Amino acid sequence: MVRTVGVEEELLLVDEDSGEARALSSAVLAIAEKGTAGESPFEPELHRQQLEFSTHPCADMGELAHAVHRWRAQAVRHAADAGASVVALATSPLPVSPKIGTGERYRWLAERFGLTAQEQLTCGCHVHVSVASDEEGVAVLDRVRCWLPVLLALSANSPFWQGQDSQYSSYRSQVWGRWPSAGPVDVHGSAEAYRAGVRALVATGVLKDEGMVYFDARLSHRYPTVEVRIADVCLDPADTVLLATLARGLVETAAREWRAGEPPSGAGTSLLRAASWQAGRSGLEGRLVHPRTWRPEPAPDVLAALLDHVRDALEDSGDLEAAEKAVATVVRRGNGARIQRETLARTGSLRDTVAECVRITAG
Repeated sequence: MVRTVGVEEELLLVDEDSGEARALSSAVLAIAEKGTAGESPFEPELHRQQLEFSTHPCADMGELAHAVHRWRAQAVRHAADAGASVVALATSPLPVSPKIGTGERYRWLAERFGLTAQEQLTCGCHVHVSVASDEEGVAVLDRVRCWLPVLLALSANSPFWQGQDSQYSSYRSQVWGRWPSAGPVDVHGSAEAYRAGVRALVATGVLKDEGMVYFDARLSHRYPTVEVRIADVCLDPADTVLLATLARGLVETAAREWRAGEPPSGAGTSLLRAASWQAGRSGLEGRLVHPRTWRPEPAPDVLAALLDHVRDALEDSGDLEAAEKAVATVVRRGNGARIQRETLARTGSLRDTVAECVRITAG
């Protein structure tokens, strides 16, 4: 049986004229609540300049693509009714003064983490892939960890920060890494060890609860899934579908390796942190750290290695041909970071860059 997959996308609310981020999530959510039959897929995020939606679990990638397009389109309509636009950017290119959302949890985060929380106006994409049990899920986490930086490079979509070029393809990954529980982790070994580690983290009092376990990939505390959290939100919805396709391929491949008795890589967390830093720095430009050799190699070659690693799983799910075409497309035209920089070079304006990204967001 093919594993189901769903995505959560965080989007930025911006002024339709100036391109500046606007704190209108409450208004947009109220409009969405009225305009959505049944349960709304939209939720607030840490900052009022953000909006999040979640798809239902999908077994077919065409169905997932339809869901992403549908909810992005609805987000665009609801935002327009509130006098704003929606854009799939992982950071605001223009200067912004982030406004923390209302609610006890957000107030606690703001008080506890100060400037770190205040500056977390970043938008990610979380991919949920179904697993049969916690034991299978942890075995997957132990075996996908080396490949996750490649997903970050693919999705990198945050080159600008407070009106300046950060010199990173994913500056979001740098900002997000300030949370005390964020980033790569060691091999867990078992579901029992994973749960014990999470309990120990929460028991320190540094984290509010299990929901603050911000590992690059984790067991979801709400669903029977592995949740891959390392990625920027993708500018082009086609890249979101590719990200989900590769994530599902990684989970299935890892589960097969576990069942076959193949041990996970013994690479330490320090290596993974270096690989993630490089992925956030260069994206698909330049070189990435190869997950097999731990040496720098051209980004297209490392992306090809990922595709080869999950080839059998993608072939069995019927996704291989589409994934190959999508990878070739993103290598040719670039990820969101490259598109943003090329647009700025062409227009000379961050406002025009945001406007172009608003257009691409809708697909």
